[in-house]
Amino acid sequence: MELATIIGFLLGWGAMIAANLMEGGSLAALWQPSAFIIVFGGTFGATLLAFPLKDVLNLPKMISLTFQATPFDSVALIPQLVGFAEKARREGLLALEADLAETGDEFLQKGMQMVADGIDQHTVREMLETELSFIASRHAAAFGILEAMGGFAPTMGIIGTVMGLIHVLGNLSDPGGLGGAIATAFVATLYGVWTANLLWLPLGVKLKRRSESEILVREMMLAGILAIQAGDNPQIVEEKLKGYLAPAERRALKPEGEE
Repeated sequence: MELATIIGFLLGWGAMIAANLMEGGSLAALWQPSAFIIVFGGTFGATLLAFPLKDVLNLPKMISLTFQATPFDSVALIPQLVGFAEKARREGLLALEADLAETGDEFLQKGMQMVADGIDQHTVREMLETELSFIASRHAAAFGILEAMGGFAPTMGIIGTVMGLIHVLGNLSDPGGLGGAIATAFVATLYGVWTANLLWLPLGVKLKRRSESEILVREMMLAGILAIQAGDNPQIVEEKLKGYLAPAERRALKPEGEE
């Protein structure tokens, strides 16, 4: 479970609601069905106009990923690849086939299988880099939708407010009700800005960071696969892969390597 996402939601939305109550407002005043329909309906409508239906329908699954801890551990990957390198030097590349089912990652398994099958290094690199490119493209489509929704929502909020003000100006015969009517009109702007900055844009950034993390780990896998295929010394393989780690992650890896 990704606690940061849950804490962020609770803190962000809770702060807005608490501040409203502290100023003497009420939750009932923030609930305007017409504003809700304009902002959410308009945002999703604009999204469907901008993106293919299959990508939009995949959005709930993508959003659910922001609540899950990332399964990619770059630090734990290095001992695994170094272990493959040691076995390959002792027993040959064909001996790696017995361990492929335990890799736990389809990309790594595919790469190591090609190495064990004796496919040349140029072809292995080309095929895996192509797969990496399409993985990044699919990810960009997902967080791109959320970023676009973060742009659509405030505009829809302004449209809702303008519509509300048009209604207000058309009923100037009742001056006593103007204040409440104008306040109601501005709820649409609140919905738009609120959802953009505490829903769509943050989730888009979260997915983008998750994508970058996955791509980095897969680039590490590619570097390790090619190094193993080239017959590099396991220590050389480890040093190559350490280059992908931050200094703190390298220090976390060092005790295990010394053991």
